[in-house]
Amino acid sequence: MTKNLNIYVATMTGTALMVADEIEEFCKNNDLNTKINEMDNLDPQSLLNINSPLLIISSTYGQGDVPDGSKNFYNNLKSSKMNLEHIKYAVFGLGDMTYRDTFAYGGKKFDHLFSELNAHRIGEPYYHDASDGSLPEEEAVNWFRDKIFRFLNTDNEVK
Repeated sequence: MTKNLNIYVATMTGTALMVADEIEEFCKNNDLNTKINEMDNLDPQSLLNINSPLLIISSTYGQGDVPDGSKNFYNNLKSSKMNLEHIKYAVFGLGDMTYRDTFAYGGKKFDHLFSELNAHRIGEPYYHDASDGSLPEEEAVNWFRDKIFRFLNTDNEVK
């Protein structure tokens, strides 16, 4: 049973961090330790020391870009070509279908990059649409509980 989860957050306005906080609360209530890290302050080398699953939560900014604060992390990771085969990851992306051509590209770019670097995805990514009026933090917890948590914690029932 996995008892730890790393949450890496790429945010511009704080929505992705709010989503991370709500998932962290769910995890605490279900005996899963979490550590939230904003990508603004991370070096891709930190991924070499990860031995528990990773949840990536990313908003999308501008013309389908990762948020400004996480660009260095993303670009440095991409150019590093490091092997992430030891990492299991999941992705929750935030977007707005009003911008259909670049919908949730922040999360999609991270998913593609981690896959390209041989990390193993847990479940299917979820891409929240801000234009549908639903609350991203509620959708995220529901998705995490129903689609991701079972991969992390098969011994316990959801509380």
